[in-house]
Amino acid sequence: MATPRSKAGTKGVPRHLRRQQILEAATEEFGSRGYAAASLAAVAERVGVTKTLLHQYFGTKEDLYVACLTPVGDSLLESIRTAMGDGRTTPHTPLRVLRGIFVALEGRREAWFVLYDRSLPPGGEAARTAAAYWAAIDALAADGTTELLRAAGSTDPMDADALRHVWTDLVGTLVRWWVKHPEETPEAMTRRCARLFTVAAALAVDPVPPS
Repeated sequence: MATPRSKAGTKGVPRHLRRQQILEAATEEFGSRGYAAASLAAVAERVGVTKTLLHQYFGTKEDLYVACLTPVGDSLLESIRTAMGDGRTTPHTPLRVLRGIFVALEGRREAWFVLYDRSLPPGGEAARTAAAYWAAIDALAADGTTELLRAAGSTDPMDADALRHVWTDLVGTLVRWWVKHPEETPEAMTRRCARLFTVAAALAVDPVPPS
């Protein structure tokens, strides 16, 4: 998903547009290469500006990463909260959450890897900011999965913990698959997930009896 080289950042571009160009290019760079391998020189080349200009706009590499991460994290949190709504979680909620994630990422799918970047230097602002978003998203997942289990008659906290892990891993796997298939629209991917959930539910109708 690399941005073609251009002179988009040359003279005459208003400051707010140039800032957005840099953020879009940096999101692609961080998302496709990871924080550790990404470079400001590559971001500057994508936009057609100098590294000096990047520093003038955003400061350090870590500052630029946080500037890319914040709108991604905010957008995903808002989408998940909207999909979950103010009412009770229902069996349809997981699909609504997935669709919200796909819609939020459409046009910048690599942003998922900006949020879930394991190459961040520990202890810095980037790692702290990312961890705060992870915790907020995990808390929403815990609330939703616990409520689904309660509706199904289970109040076992171990069930809740296991289902939260299954759900978060499933979401990550589905998003990574979707990123590799750019022809899949958010709507098409949501329908695909619905079919997969139907198959999974059918497989669970006759569980193995306890030994």
